[in-house]
Amino acid sequence: MKSTITVIDFGTSKVVALVAEVSGRQRCDITGAGIAPYDGFADARWNNPDMVNDTIAQAIRTAEEQARTNTRDIFVGVPGQFSRVYTVEVKVDLQGADPHVTSRDIETLFALANEEVREMRGTPIHRSPAWFVVDDGKKTLEPLNQHGNELRAMISYVIADQFFIDDVSERLRAIGKNASGFFSTPMGEAMLYISDEERDRTALLIDMGYLTTEVMAVEGDTIIFHRNIPLGGGHITADLTYGLDIPLDQAEQIKRAYTFGAPTSQPTFDITSADGRTQTFDYEKVADILVPRAEEICEAINDCVKTSGVRLGNWSVVYLTGGGLAINRGGREFLSECLGRPVRDLPRKAVKLSSPIYSSALGLLDLIIDTKTGAGAPQTGIGGFFRGLFGG
Repeated sequence: MKSTITVIDFGTSKVVALVAEVSGRQRCDITGAGIAPYDGFADARWNNPDMVNDTIAQAIRTAEEQARTNTRDIFVGVPGQFSRVYTVEVKVDLQGADPHVTSRDIETLFALANEEVREMRGTPIHRSPAWFVVDDGKKTLEPLNQHGNELRAMISYVIADQFFIDDVSERLRAIGKNASGFFSTPMGEAMLYISDEERDRTALLIDMGYLTTEVMAVEGDTIIFHRNIPLGGGHITADLTYGLDIPLDQAEQIKRAYTFGAPTSQPTFDITSADGRTQTFDYEKVADILVPRAEEICEAINDCVKTSGVRLGNWSVVYLTGGGLAINRGGREFLSECLGRPVRDLPRKAVKLSSPIYSSALGLLDLIIDTKTGAGAPQTGIGGFFRGLFGG
């Protein structure tokens, strides 16, 4: 049986709405996609609150027109800047003549973790385990029936700002829509694109947007570290605007066309103004303006990783997405040189929406579908047990 899901994702320069037809966990057809630019947000507040309603309405309307449907219920993604990630480590002694891990032991761990985050301000929108360990054994996500004396776990929570939930709910009501639920956009992106095996070894996901860059460390079934850096691709564009004395839209064209480390194949940039006049800028002049800001952002990412407290192994992978550097030729290599680690593009998960600018929206959609189908599925096995804890 098919169901229609509409989701909305808030970026720092655009709002993306997706309409999808879902028939089971393995079948999802995106029938409509709408994208609307706006002034975004900074410091967890809208930069131009008066335009947000119209932007939301435009993105949803475009997606609905493509899908030839009209939906009232909207699932909302909570951006990283409007949420916080908390990790809690808890433990419980295993009981009985033949002590082994039972469902009750896991429930006890989650109850203990819930107590630790109970006083946190905001609304919990996600919780999931990074790992379980019995005694001094190996980390696992399937501890049931393991024998030992003690069970430990790291459990991660995403707490959304109440301002965002209340504000977006009201804005949706104002355009005749209903907020059906709020989900963590960074969590969806991390779980969709990073494989189980890579998460077992701890992975990094860097989403460089227009105004901010999100740095996430992912382990097990969750994000164990998340931080927003107030720098992004828009700051590179702004530097080009002032340095070249050109309008912002033309600076964005140059920024997107720039290839890192390739002056011989790209000697100049030609920009045509509204009056038909063409301006030409040498690669070296553009590089003198663009590269220092790109270096600043990459160094900020590197400092963030170094001070995160997260231990990365030799086999830990790093992914880059977003519209900041991921869309530039040579952008990954530029960041890789700063981090001292190889940096990969995210794997493609959709044919038509494969650009990095859609990765967070696709991750959000996947998380919502997984939660909805998981909540309605038979609760069997370890996966079913966890769905019973997290879904619904």
